[in-house]
Amino acid sequence: MNTFVTKSLTEHNIKPTFPRMKIYEYLMEHKNHPSVDSVYQELVEEIPTLSRTTVYNTLHLFLERGLVQPILINENEVRYDGDTTVHGHFMCRECGVIHDIFFQDLNLDDASLDGFQVEQKQVYYNGVCPQCK
Repeated sequence: MNTFVTKSLTEHNIKPTFPRMKIYEYLMEHKNHPSVDSVYQELVEEIPTLSRTTVYNTLHLFLERGLVQPILINENEVRYDGDTTVHGHFMCRECGVIHDIFFQDLNLDDASLDGFQVEQKQVYYNGVCPQCK
């Protein structure tokens, strides 16, 4: 099993069970910003005992421990990103694919948030990707 995956889970105080390791490994290897159902569909053949509830609970645990970040660009579902660096996302309204967007410098006016406790910054774009134009 991937030692990076085991180390990452352990560093975030998550017991590295087989399903957790496979779910995190999937997120690291596939940059497709999957939903709970997508992760389940991809892994259920390899792990026949896997349930959607296990996937949901595992991703929720990963969120709580800061191992993944949620993508709330679509109001109907939460998608997950294993890349927790500060970056944005673009969702194509035609094909539904979510693309990562990286910034040189994200200068938002944080002064207007004086007294607030900022826990995450998210930048979302919607539109049509080059492939669908």
